[in-house]
Amino acid sequence: MLDKLSTQKRLIIATVISVLFFIVYDAFLAPKRPLDINKTIEQNQSAPATKTETNQSPAPKQTSKTIATIDGATYTATIDELGRISTFTLKDSKFKNENGEQISLLKPSSPLPLEIRFSNSAINEESFKVAYSTNSDKIDASTAPATITLSQKLQSLEVIKNITFYPDGSYDLDLKVSSNDEYFISAGFRPVVAVDGYTVHGVLLRKDDDSLEIIEDGDAKGNEIFRSVDLLANSDRYYTTLFYDDKRSMEVFIQNDNEENTLSFVRNIGNFTAKGYIGPKDYKILKAINPSLVDTIEYGWFTFIAKPAFLLLDWLYSFIGNWGFAIVALTIIIRIVLFPLTYKGMVSMNKLKDLAPKMKEIQTKYKGDPQKINAHVMELYRKHGANPMGGCLPILIQIPIFFAIYRVLLNAIELKGAEWILWINDLAELDPYFILPILMGVTMYIQQHITPTNFTDPMQAKIMKFLPLIFTFFFITFPAGLTLYWFINNLCSIAQQMVVNRIFERHKSQEIAEKRHGH
Repeated sequence: MLDKLSTQKRLIIATVISVLFFIVYDAFLAPKRPLDINKTIEQNQSAPATKTETNQSPAPKQTSKTIATIDGATYTATIDELGRISTFTLKDSKFKNENGEQISLLKPSSPLPLEIRFSNSAINEESFKVAYSTNSDKIDASTAPATITLSQKLQSLEVIKNITFYPDGSYDLDLKVSSNDEYFISAGFRPVVAVDGYTVHGVLLRKDDDSLEIIEDGDAKGNEIFRSVDLLANSDRYYTTLFYDDKRSMEVFIQNDNEENTLSFVRNIGNFTAKGYIGPKDYKILKAINPSLVDTIEYGWFTFIAKPAFLLLDWLYSFIGNWGFAIVALTIIIRIVLFPLTYKGMVSMNKLKDLAPKMKEIQTKYKGDPQKINAHVMELYRKHGANPMGGCLPILIQIPIFFAIYRVLLNAIELKGAEWILWINDLAELDPYFILPILMGVTMYIQQHITPTNFTDPMQAKIMKFLPLIFTFFFITFPAGLTLYWFINNLCSIAQQMVVNRIFERHKSQEIAEKRHGH
């Protein structure tokens, strides 16, 4: 039987390795595939309405000329001759790619917003050959909503799209189809700006029970059907193309392409109305359009912690006016809230360290008799009020909080282009001079040096010594905002550990003095 102290040491090591594995996998190993979409949704008219079949067929015409331009307050968009929103470029100077060009959220090789694919293969083929006409080639939606009408006349039916664009990137769609032919309409493939291993890429659905269904790239089974959906969002790390409908009338079909990217379409017969949005997953923008759209910003397993954490971060920013210092304030507040629990854990670790010599004596005296070792060790714990799990519990409780903050700082597009003192020009990008990762590693080493440990296994001690170096190496690739959080967190840990160490030494000195006085 293993003694309780060995169990504690193994739990600490397992916890650290788990955190490390999460960071390494999420940053480097999570698979992200290049864009290569060439599937068309088709359905045999004789098939039941509840079944779809995805067939390999020639990709629809991808390069078509522009017939209208929309100028919004935050974006410039174009509509092509196939009635699709073919480009969508953000105006804000912080939305630039590595070449210094303004970010365009749409790619012509993917299903574009408002693209329609008919189940009838003959109609579908014709719809990608006949051009739409428009009532205006220039729309000014920079200060007020503006509407454009697109028309397509096919041999057996007519399609009319009335689209009202708003200054913020949202739009209203009123689609009229003159026949009862089944079709599938797309809100657009997820933006392909930020293809990374950090965050979720794929489709998010809000179902009739208000639960969220997230289908990441690579996870779509194909021909999946979701009914009574009121939110359909195709998202990457920072941006989204979405439909939403308060009537919960959308029937969503999920497909995957040859590269296992997730595709989503809304199935419909006859007229169709919905609201849409293309742009950044900015909390304030989404909330202003419709409060329910903030569900598009999804943080993973610990969303229930991450959402309040972001709201607190946003509130702090409203007072401080700088996202970097808001992160500093958030970190300090979290450490203060957790201090009572952290304090108990630190005191417990000090007690265990103090008992280490007596532990070793017991192990030596009763070597070969695990039962006696365990019994005497437990008696030693009871006598001195030590809790073998006291040092682990605070760590375990803080892990969900760390993961939640980790997701908040990775997903917050508000940090993009945000400056923080001197050399940090963008908290969403890595530190250009690696100063923060180095400071994080140094403070982690100091924290480790002043934290009481009771490792008797030399291998465990070596692993712990190398952790600051390993973490420094990985944090070099992380956004500056996340590294800043960890650095400030380390500083708080150092300050708290120094206070606890002094308190413990003072109590220990008092106990020694009382014993001497008693004798």
